[in-house]
Amino acid sequence: MKIIVDAFGGDHAPGEILKGCQMAVQELGAQILLTGDEQKIREAAAQNNVSLDQMEIAHASQVISIHDEPTSLLKEFSDSSMAVGCRLLSEGKGDAFVSAGSTGALVVGASLIVKRIRGIKRVTIATVIPCKGGCYLLADAGANADCRAEMLTQFGIMGSIYMKKFLGVENPRVGLVNIGAEETKGTQLQLDAYAQMQKAPIHFIGNVEPRDIPMGCCDVAVADGFTGNVILKLTEGLASYLAKEIKGMFTSGPLAMLAALAVGKQLKAFKSQMDYKEYGGAPLLGASKLVIKAHGSSDAKAIKNAIRQAMRCCENDVVGQIADAVQQLREKENA
Repeated sequence: MKIIVDAFGGDHAPGEILKGCQMAVQELGAQILLTGDEQKIREAAAQNNVSLDQMEIAHASQVISIHDEPTSLLKEFSDSSMAVGCRLLSEGKGDAFVSAGSTGALVVGASLIVKRIRGIKRVTIATVIPCKGGCYLLADAGANADCRAEMLTQFGIMGSIYMKKFLGVENPRVGLVNIGAEETKGTQLQLDAYAQMQKAPIHFIGNVEPRDIPMGCCDVAVADGFTGNVILKLTEGLASYLAKEIKGMFTSGPLAMLAALAVGKQLKAFKSQMDYKEYGGAPLLGASKLVIKAHGSSDAKAIKNAIRQAMRCCENDVVGQIADAVQQLREKENA
């Protein structure tokens, strides 16, 4: 299985990207196709003592940043490491593409270079977030600020398939993020989406309030990209704040440090559960081939886990399962 990796995407590229790829080769048996400036990749590999064994390089002369217009990926930055990676995936030169680069540009690349599954209106960023008892999938986490009801319904369908095939949730509970549980709550978007999702081939549990999501009230939380991104960033900020506060409590004095030793195992497990690096990245569900968006601040461990995630999604044919489900839904609607 060959995974295409953007060597120049993210805050710590290319060093941490290369380290993560080496870990994936050694621990997972992955085959890697790196995209980016070949000379700079080889220089970074030498500086970081990274072996490029089992790794190929596809030269790309440009890098698109988070400050560049996302659609510039198609013309001004058509030879960027991200654009080249998307083209290679589209051409079948790899099984999946992993990038920690610009989210907006990657959405453009997944939609217009890799292209969407037939019948899918928009790709969605599906982010796994820790919650009580495990985790839930947030879709959309920021790809589509403005949505229509049919798009939210498709996010629910794709998210349900992903949770079942990738995380083993047998009958994922799909909830529509809203300001109240009553079906009469929300704007026209939520009202229309509620009606459509009731008829969709998913385990729809109705509206869910944001305060209940961290308590594990649903397995898939569906929202427009604006709302979803607010939920994601608020969750990240709150988790960071709580982690610092807990650390401060257990390092405030000798007795507190003894208490930390007593609950050290539990604290370590909690920290691991809340660490985004453990989840690797977020798939762009709806793309015709697998695209994984890794966190912009990903280190080597996060990149390795993003590659692991890509490999598992390919093994479970997540994209194919979504395409089949959408086709069956279209046939049912046209019958």
